[in-house]
Amino acid sequence: MSLFSEHLTRGQFCISFEYLTTAKPQHVVNHFAGFPAFMTLADRVQTDTDPTPLEVANDYPQQVEKILHFSGKGRDISDFEVFLDEAQEQSIENLLLLTGDKLKQHNDGVHNPALRSRYLESVNQVMAAKQQGGFYLGVAFNPFKYAQAERDAQYFKLEKKIKAGADYVITQLGFDTQVLADYQQYMQQHFAQIPVLACIMPLTFARARFMVKQKVAGIVLTPYMLSFLQQEQLADAQQAEKNVYARCALQILMCQKMGYAGVHLSACHKAQEQNKLALALAEYAKLSLQECQNLWTTLWQSNSVEDFQPISAHDHAAPLEQVLKYKSMHLMHEVFFSSKMAKGVGGLIFAAKLWNKPKADDALLKTEFISKHGIVGCESCGQCRLGETLYICPETCPKGLANGPCGGTTLDRCEFEDRECIHSVKARLAQSVGQTEVLKQSLIPTVAIEARQTSSWKNWFYPQKSELS
Repeated sequence: MSLFSEHLTRGQFCISFEYLTTAKPQHVVNHFAGFPAFMTLADRVQTDTDPTPLEVANDYPQQVEKILHFSGKGRDISDFEVFLDEAQEQSIENLLLLTGDKLKQHNDGVHNPALRSRYLESVNQVMAAKQQGGFYLGVAFNPFKYAQAERDAQYFKLEKKIKAGADYVITQLGFDTQVLADYQQYMQQHFAQIPVLACIMPLTFARARFMVKQKVAGIVLTPYMLSFLQQEQLADAQQAEKNVYARCALQILMCQKMGYAGVHLSACHKAQEQNKLALALAEYAKLSLQECQNLWTTLWQSNSVEDFQPISAHDHAAPLEQVLKYKSMHLMHEVFFSSKMAKGVGGLIFAAKLWNKPKADDALLKTEFISKHGIVGCESCGQCRLGETLYICPETCPKGLANGPCGGTTLDRCEFEDRECIHSVKARLAQSVGQTEVLKQSLIPTVAIEARQTSSWKNWFYPQKSELS
């Protein structure tokens, strides 16, 4: 068992400091301000070709236990399996498994579907790592969602991550303390055995402005927050810096008193930054939760939760035509694919040697594509998951996510900004047709590369003769 997992299991509040793999080895500590401290190595943050955490882990002191991130962007399940083997060879036990934000060089596959960028979901990573064994597995969760369907979709996927075998959770970076309190209460009610760390940072005006300008996915920074930090910086730069570390320290202490297992600190890896934060923690360590909250609102010059929240999207039920489409497709699926008769007849049809001939196989693939593409957006994945996704094709998600959303949505809008998130659509539909359990419980396997551009009909009815065997 890793030291990190031991501390969390015993309920000892921990602090992890995030380091980028593109920087030279920095000052690291194994204790900070009276708390056990760990280092995490982030994956593919600055560029799509950053050195991997495994490549740089040995550049840091061996006595400091590490948490390695793995981002699924641009990777396949086979890449992850190699990563797991190499991590075990290096005696790495602590992992944080992420789907990842949008690739800097994302390819949407319009001109060549074979070149479309793929994203390995964290749910599938957890499943594979749990099967291999020997790891303490973390996942990310974004509670900072302000539209009902978007929020529901996040919580549905969280349940899948935990069902798949996640051992701990780290939240997205956020500053809405009411949301943090609500989320911790939810976890205590439903998954009290799962330790949760909150991701925070010393938020300067420069960092906030950069994240807003770069549209960093999933991070909520409101106009009030940006304006306030700018005015504070202009009024007195030295006092502004002191307030930055005071607010960060207060957020750490509030999280501790709310019942969080620890915090994950971003943008605080330099010795001078950590020293400033340690001084602030020492100054406020004896404050109660209410006193911390009062000082927090004073330092933000606001006691209104609306100042930390975006204007919410209009919540609405799934439209009638979508409900009717679901019901009709569900009926067709039951009749033609799920019933005993359908499986028996289909098995006989696709057992014929005819389908081993290239021309017949190609004709079958084209027929399936034509019949499904216009209705659901099929891209011939070879492993149709429509029955588990309420007949909303996961291939219509730019990242191809089947188990649920990434953390990068904003008020139901996709991180790619060109559509509504399909997982918000699914969540809304699930509430309307009473199928929320499907979105919580059905762990959908990843699609192997070799399955793509094969017929899912053939693979469904006669898998032992398909490319999936």
